[in-house]
Amino acid sequence: MKTRIVGLLVFASLILAFAFIVAAPAAPHNGNALPTTAAQPVPAAAAPAAEPHPEIREAIEALRRAKAHMEHAAHDFGGHRVEAIRATDDAIRQLEICLKY
Repeated sequence: MKTRIVGLLVFASLILAFAFIVAAPAAPHNGNALPTTAAQPVPAAAAPAAEPHPEIREAIEALRRAKAHMEHAAHDFGGHRVEAIRATDDAIRQLEICLKY
């Protein structure tokens, strides 16, 4: 009986520990940010401007690579190549419009 209670307490504490780990917010990752000290502040003019939508730019590049792959592929993807290339062009055009805003 005592072993069962101890086992249940261990199990409950593991569940609470994992729940806390999942619920805790992650710190933002600044892998390429240079550490600054109070003695050497970074001037505002020297700080690089953050790109407003890096994910959209990455998506455009990925779509362009996929389009090039489809255009140079040896097969027609089950008859869907022409329509897929057209849809890829439309997606690239829409994402480029999004970048303007």
